[in-house]
Amino acid sequence: MQTVKMVVTGPFNAGKTEFIQSVSEIDVVSTERKISSASERAVKETTTVAMDFGRITVDEDLVLYLFGTPGQKRFDFMWEILSEGMLGFIVLVDSTRPETFREARTILETFRAYAPTPYVVAANKQDLPDAWDLEDMRHALRLDPKVKLLPCVAKDKESVKKVLLELLYSILEEIE
Repeated sequence: MQTVKMVVTGPFNAGKTEFIQSVSEIDVVSTERKISSASERAVKETTTVAMDFGRITVDEDLVLYLFGTPGQKRFDFMWEILSEGMLGFIVLVDSTRPETFREARTILETFRAYAPTPYVVAANKQDLPDAWDLEDMRHALRLDPKVKLLPCVAKDKESVKKVLLELLYSILEEIE
C-alpha cells in the first residue's frame, strides 16, 4: 500500500480545518483551542495550534494522509515539522479576504523552501458573492501561469476532492 502525505496550509481562517473535515474518513485529529485575542475572536472562536490530521483511502493501494497547519504566525514553528516527508502541499486562500493574499504568498514561498514538491493553490469560499475572480487572485498572488489555481469550497466534499486529485496527479507525474 502506498501512502501519500499532503499538507494543507494557508493563512488564519482560510478554511484548512474545514477542508480536511469535509473529506476525512476518520474523525479529524484536531488541536483547536479557544482564541485569546479579541480581534481574532471576532472572526472565529477557535484556532489550530499544532495540526489537523485526516485520512482518505483512495483505493486498496493508495491512502492520503492530510496534515493541516496552524495559520497563525505564532505557531509557524510547526510548519517545518509538518512539511517533513510531504509529497505535496495545498495553499488554501480565502477568496473573500484579499488582506490575507500577501501572507498566503509568503506561506507558499516558505513551503517551497522546505521541499521542492508539487503544490496547488486553492481559492476557498468561491461560493460567496464577494469571492475574488480566479484570474484576479492569480495576479494578486503573483502566481506563475503554470501554477494550478483551483476554485474551492472547503465545506463541499466534491470540491475538496477535486483539489486533492489535482495535487495527486501532480505528485504522480513527478514520481514517474
